[in-house]
Amino acid sequence: MVAHLVSPAVLGLETSTVQVEVDLRAGLPAFSVVGLADVAVQEARERVRSGIVNQAFAVPSRRIVANLAPADLRKAGPQYDLPLALAILAASGQLAPDALAGVGAVGELALDGALRPVPGVLAMAEHAARAGWRRLLVPRANAAEAALVPGVEVLGPATLRAAVDQLEGRAGPSLVRLDAGALLAGAQAAPGPDLAEVRGQGAARRALEIAAAGGHSMLMIGPPGAGKTMLARRLPGVMPPLLLEEAIAVTRIHSVAGLLDPGCPLVVRRPFRAPHHTISAAGLVGGGRVPRPGEVSLAHHGVLFLDEVCAFAPSVLDALRQPLEEGRIDVSRAMGSARFPARPLLVCAGNPCPCGFDGDPVRRCVCPPGRAESYRARISGPVADRIDLHVEVPRLEREELLGGAPAEAAGEATSAVRARVVAARRRAAARGQDRPNAELGPAAARAAAALRPPARELLGRAVDRLGLSARAHDRILRVARTIADLDGADAVDAHHLAEAVGYRASAAAQAA
Repeated sequence: MVAHLVSPAVLGLETSTVQVEVDLRAGLPAFSVVGLADVAVQEARERVRSGIVNQAFAVPSRRIVANLAPADLRKAGPQYDLPLALAILAASGQLAPDALAGVGAVGELALDGALRPVPGVLAMAEHAARAGWRRLLVPRANAAEAALVPGVEVLGPATLRAAVDQLEGRAGPSLVRLDAGALLAGAQAAPGPDLAEVRGQGAARRALEIAAAGGHSMLMIGPPGAGKTMLARRLPGVMPPLLLEEAIAVTRIHSVAGLLDPGCPLVVRRPFRAPHHTISAAGLVGGGRVPRPGEVSLAHHGVLFLDEVCAFAPSVLDALRQPLEEGRIDVSRAMGSARFPARPLLVCAGNPCPCGFDGDPVRRCVCPPGRAESYRARISGPVADRIDLHVEVPRLEREELLGGAPAEAAGEATSAVRARVVAARRRAAARGQDRPNAELGPAAARAAAALRPPARELLGRAVDRLGLSARAHDRILRVARTIADLDGADAVDAHHLAEAVGYRASAAAQAA
């Protein structure tokens, strides 16, 4: 007898249906798995044998042949343990075959028959809903994550025996319900690092607000200890709270990467990723034998912070060109190709030279001649051209450090700045925009800017004097539009454009 069961497969973020077929034949007892299965799937034979026996079932004393179709699709990971075990039980008459009709299953079996969680369950549940499956069996630890998807009944048994009992109706189904909106609302009320803790640095705080309001990338250059990292770590709190669809998109990526918090099936805060400067290009943008998301995708809808950016390998920074421009990354490997979304808010911070004090009015730079220029040149021109806001972060003054400065030197609280950022995003939405200003195309950016004549004339002079590229021209328009949104203006005036040009002037001077 041949038993059939379906199971979802995930490659990158793409999913497909795998037909799990088990045939029991006469002959010496054996267990083989065919269908382009990797080592983890082949090892499922021993896990399935032990799990079946330890759950008080019997392993058929016949030749067991399991096929994972389609045969040209690579199958990876331990997620096929549960469907293989259920198909064997159905083929041997220990589970009613009609109980598997319209049912999908995924899960890793422990040797005692307990079900262990697997990554990528959210994407699998979405595939089950699209395919019209009636039920989806997942390990209990994955059940809340799968329940985020409407349209499919999620069962979360803890063991193989519990799964069989629920399928045959001997035990009530362990249905899982989850209120994603309540999870997001609770996250908004939770406190985080406050921008009021940052003293001084008014220009950098202003740039941080613009970056959050329009989704603009940002580069901060200054001496050690000026507060660059402190500012960057407070940026997620300034950004608008995650929408439900954004939270689902972020959760999908983290689930595939196996990084979900076991206690919270939904990512409710904007991610903040800060990879070390020794990271490889594959670690930053994604890769591996089986394509996996990199840091730029794990920071999707959040913040990707590159501290000591000039210490990163130039080839690693150059790998950011595609995601910065297109909002996605394509990874091609021998095991297949995958496309991952990559729209983080990029924040870079670095020192002006290896010792950190080039141009400092108090401490003398000890780097040899030309070393500072070559150090900053590790950020290539094409990458620097894709960064919207270039900000100098100077050392703090004595009064700011000792607390003798005016009260406003401590800066506003995160809640006050976030309120202005949210209002600016709403103004953009009122114009019909479904994305932040930084993601507008060239034509849409020109239409949204609606430059007044003085601003148009100023932009022309900036193009001539700074030698701006077409990309830099469009990015200035987007930043100016964001500044106008923060100001509550319908059109971009000259003073909005002048501030936007100021954030590109230092980059142009450095390139010269």
